[in-house]
Order: sequence, then C-alpha cells, then structure tokens
Amino acid sequence: MADGQGLGFTVDREKAAVRKGVLARYLIRAHLGPFLFALSAITGLLFINAIAQRVDSLVGKGLPWQVILEFLVLSLPHTIALSLPMSVLVAVLYAFSDMASSNEITAMSAGGVRPARMMLPVFGLGVIATLVMLFFNDSILPESNHALKNLLLDIGRKSPTLELREQVVNELRTGVGVNRYFLTADRIDHDSNELENVTIYDANDPTLQRTTYAEWGEMAFNDTRTDLYLTLHDGVVHEVQGDQVGGFRRMYFQQQVVPLREVGNELERRFGGADRSDREMGFDLLATNRADRQEQLDTILTESRSQALQAVRIALNRPIEADSAVVGLGEGRNALRTNLQWRYIQRDAMTQQIVSGARARAARGAALQQSVNRFEVEIHKKLAIAIACLVFVLMGPPLALRFPSAGVGFVVVASAVIFFVYYVGLLGGEALADRRVASPAVTMWMGNVIFFLLGVVLLRRMGHSSGTSRTGLGEAIIGFFGGSKPRTGAET
Repeated sequence: MADGQGLGFTVDREKAAVRKGVLARYLIRAHLGPFLFALSAITGLLFINAIAQRVDSLVGKGLPWQVILEFLVLSLPHTIALSLPMSVLVAVLYAFSDMASSNEITAMSAGGVRPARMMLPVFGLGVIATLVMLFFNDSILPESNHALKNLLLDIGRKSPTLELREQVVNELRTGVGVNRYFLTADRIDHDSNELENVTIYDANDPTLQRTTYAEWGEMAFNDTRTDLYLTLHDGVVHEVQGDQVGGFRRMYFQQQVVPLREVGNELERRFGGADRSDREMGFDLLATNRADRQEQLDTILTESRSQALQAVRIALNRPIEADSAVVGLGEGRNALRTNLQWRYIQRDAMTQQIVSGARARAARGAALQQSVNRFEVEIHKKLAIAIACLVFVLMGPPLALRFPSAGVGFVVVASAVIFFVYYVGLLGGEALADRRVASPAVTMWMGNVIFFLLGVVLLRRMGHSSGTSRTGLGEAIIGFFGGSKPRTGAET
C-alpha cells in the first residue's frame, strides 16, 4: 500500500511538473508575439523621428548609398535602447489583458494555478530582457554612438560651407585637391549663405597672382552638391603678371561668379578620430574615467586645504617679539619699521598668490566635479533603463488584471502614460544630477523605485480579481487614476 501511495505521489508530481512546463511555454508564447510587434512598431516610430531630425545633414550631398546605409544602421541602436523596455511593458499588458478577456486567467485560477505561478515565467523573461539591455548598453550602444558621431563629423567636412569660418583663412581644394584657393570673410551667415568683405586668393598659378576682393557675396551648390559657386558683388580683381616686369592689372566688377569645381566631391573618413563622450563609453570606461576625475578632484581639494592653512599661518604671523626687543633703541626702531614694511609687502604678495591659485583651483574643481557627475549619471542611467524591464514586468500583469477587458486602447494609453512619466523623470533626474542638485544614485533611480512600489501594491491585490466582462476604456482610465475599480464577473 505504501508503494502504491508513493507511486501515485510520484505520478502526481510528474503531472504537476508537466502542467508547469506547459503553462510556462504558453505564457512565453503569449508574450513573444506582442513583444516582437511592439518592438518593431515602436522602434520604427522612434527611428523615423531620429532620422527626420538629422536628414538635413544628409540630403543633397551626393553621398554614396553605402554611407546612407551605414548612417541608418548606426542610428538604430539608440532607438532600440528606448523601445525595448517600452515593448516589454506593452507585451505584458497586452498578453495578460487578452488572457483575462478570454477567461483564460479565470480558468487557470479555477484549476488551482496561483497568480504567483503565472508570474514566474514572465519574470524570467524580464530577467532575460534586463541582461540583454545591460549587454546592449555596455557594448553595442556606446560603439554605435561613437561611430555615428565620427560619420556625422566626416559628412560635415564634405560640405565646405559648414567649415568656413569668419575672419580666418579658409583653404578650399577643388578637383580632388588639384587646385587651391584661400578665402577670408569678415562675416559668414550659414543660414542665408551670405558673406561680407570677401577676399579670395588664387594659389594655382605662381606666374599669375590673382586676388579678388568683394564687398559681399553669396554661396550656392549645384544639385549634386559637388560644385560651389561664389557670386561676388561690388569688387575688384588684382593680377600680378609675372611674365612682365612690373606688370599689374586691376579689374572692377559689379557681379562675378567664381566656380569651385568638385570642392565637395570626396568624403574623407577618419575612423576613430574623435574623443569619446560619456554616451560613447561602456561601464568599465565610464568607471575608469570617473575614478580618474575623482582622483584629480581629491588632489585639488588637498592642495586647497593646504594653501588655506598656509594663508592662515601667514595672516597670524605678527612680529610682536621684535617690537618689544627694540623698544627705545632709536635708530634700530627705523630699521625695524623698514623690516616690518617689507614683511607685510611679502605677506600681501603671498596672499594674492594664494587667492589667485584658489580661484584657478576652484574653477578646475568645478569642471572636474561636473565630469564626475556626468559619468555617474551615465552609469546609473544605463543600469536604470535595463532594470526598468524587470519593473515593468512586475507591474504589468496586476495592472492588466485590474482592468481585464479594457481592450487594446487601454494597453496603448497605459503604456504611453507610464513610459512618458518614466522618461520625463529620467530626463529631469539627469538635469538635476548634472547641476549637482541631487545625487545621480537618487535621481536616476527615482522612476524605478516609484513604479516598483506601485507594482508591489498591485501585486498584493492581484489574486482578488479576474475578469470576464468588458470594461470600457473610459472606465479603465478613471480607475487607473484613482477611481473605483470596475467590477468583474468573477468578483464577489
């Protein structure tokens, strides 16, 4: 009898294990489709917005399709860093809302499946998403940001109008570097492409030294943006004829067009030439730079304390013993007065030196402190965005079951509101931390803490409701912002 009971217990355990495995696979499949759809849709929307903001730097420059494709690929990781946590939230809300509206949650509860058991596979997916985000933020995103910045700098160099600077000598090469011109202008308006007090020196023919002066001019590219045309107004051309002794010619003009052929035809790539900013570093590089800046800051603080103590000692160093030693000595009194004047002059010079040094160290210390804060903000931001996947997984199921049949509209609205609040809090926390108003460890994690506590509160109530009836979007929104919870068919 005991063996029969043991065999039956073993069979029951195997059946329970099979049911758990079937439930886990079903829940994973229920989340996988919505997650992939949400990731594609959200990434596409954010990607189009990111491209629209930078399209001016690409259009009309005659770039090869390989460069355009590289730009698109390098712009994609930044949008994925934002869209992946959002997609996790959308997938969890949609999956549990759909299962609740089709009475699957009610059936599982009637079959003895507790809400905590339903949460385990979903929480495992959240852990996987968090690990993927940590690797992504540490390795892929910094490298893509660095490569994209270098590419944009290289593209910017291709257009000479973006390089021309006021009141300096600008070198322009045409025909793939064959011809050389030097241009100066007192003022350059890059919006209207106008120049004032223009001087162009032609350095191509040494026997014909030609210099063109104009009161003002205009810049324009051809359709392929390979040729630059300078339309000059109210000027004069000076030519020194080298084949004749003393030969010189001066020509006045009201308007003259100076074509610069193939001035923007070549795209010079300078891979890895730019320094890395905080958004182009992984965790190790961020920690290393932060430690280096902190060490420099500590050195400055130590020097400041040392100089402050020295200033106090100098200020308190009054020669009282010398005064009493020479009282009534006549000529010695005059000698002492001269000596005291020299010592006070020396003391004032030392004080001025300490003050000027303190100001320089204070400015340097403020810059170093800002760098330390910036690196700390980036470290906490990368970690907080990754952990947000777990937070959204925690609060998504109970929120969906609280409004079980609100439909897709509630999923969209709730996801948008939650992530908008989270993202605004992230940006606000970053601004506060950069200005040293609060610690990055507090500001960058505030959104995660708030939504985590909200998720814990919702989880405690998760087992008390499941849904069968259809709840309108309006009622769901009212309930989400603190109104009465919609009653469902399974509630008693």
